[in-house]
Amino acid sequence: MSGGVIQRYAFNRTRSAYLAREVRVADTHWSRLVGLMTTKPEHFHGGQGLWIVPCRGVHTMGMRFAIDVVYLDDQQAVVHMEESLAPWRLAPVKIKAKSVLELPPQTLCATGTRVGDRIEIALAPLEATTT
Repeated sequence: MSGGVIQRYAFNRTRSAYLAREVRVADTHWSRLVGLMTTKPEHFHGGQGLWIVPCRGVHTMGMRFAIDVVYLDDQQAVVHMEESLAPWRLAPVKIKAKSVLELPPQTLCATGTRVGDRIEIALAPLEATTT
């Protein structure tokens, strides 16, 4: 029997707030390059996120909506943020960053996320098999 337990989330430990309850991972060359470019605005809503690993900077070329961007170091501490990064923009490259979390706009404001906050990203399997 398959269980539907989903534990793919990004949680701001410092602020005790979820940044995303549904996190996808972009960890291949192609998935990092494409990112959210092919995503329709209505398909990337509150509670969703894309974690790009490894990553030190992003672009919004080809995108049709703005995003919040959280740069994380190797301890998953926030080292930089871009709020409501508009389409067709280049975000700065941050050498301290090891990964980037892309979120719907206004997520950072709504959660009070700040530089220095600790982010927990859990990526348990989407399905667990129980007997």
